[in-house]
Amino acid sequence: MSLFSDFLALHRGPAPLVLPNAWDVISARLVEDAGFPAVATTSAGVAWSLGYADGQHISLDEMLAAVARITRAVRVPVTADLEAAYGPRPDDAAATARGAIKAGAVGFNFEDTSGDSNNPLLDIPLQVARIRAARAAADELGVHLVLNARTDVYLDEVGAPDTRFAEVVRRLTAYRDAGADCLFAPGTADRDTIASLVKALGAPLNVLATPASPTVAELATLGVARISLGGGVFRTALGLTKTRLGELRRQGRFDAMFEGAITHADAQRMMTRT
Repeated sequence: MSLFSDFLALHRGPAPLVLPNAWDVISARLVEDAGFPAVATTSAGVAWSLGYADGQHISLDEMLAAVARITRAVRVPVTADLEAAYGPRPDDAAATARGAIKAGAVGFNFEDTSGDSNNPLLDIPLQVARIRAARAAADELGVHLVLNARTDVYLDEVGAPDTRFAEVVRRLTAYRDAGADCLFAPGTADRDTIASLVKALGAPLNVLATPASPTVAELATLGVARISLGGGVFRTALGLTKTRLGELRRQGRFDAMFEGAITHADAQRMMTRT
């Protein structure tokens, strides 16, 4: 129970909660060992590592199994990226919330994406009902599951540019009032926009870090409560591997291939500790 309250408290701390998202046990232990106070999963990283494309192509059961392996392996709170709850109905959201809790997660990301390219976001009343259903399911189990309600207005460039801020505020305000603890608006790195969102929403704001994002210290000054890296850490690992493989193929040398690698012994220690 303390992990739930500890994680919720991290959203109102003196500094933003920084979450370099993990995709398996060893990446989660790396995050924990680096000193971060919580672990978040990346839906993209989990899906890619298991042979699926991102975007709810993996099943809920497979995603939750990956989350459960991570929660069993670390001591810090774990919040799961469970996409759009793997079904459009409030009952689907409730089932996903119960599954997250059973898997050991203390919270989950909850998107309003529809999967329909013509109408990419769910209607607000439906998403509100889904958030309420997830909250009710957690309440019935006697825990406060930390709901991070996400809208992809900016990320998917929904609507005209001059209407997006108002639409993000409209959606996230409704999600806040429905019971979300944190509000996630990925897709913008603009300082003025972020500061305006913090002021307009009056609730913890989560942003997605990109190379264009302000620093952690700058985001703290803007009032941001939570910073996610999404699939960024996983893509960095893939990019480095791709580069090193290309060098090996072209040059036939092994020294660069192992530059920066942890030792086999260190990896073994990470996976065998209790």
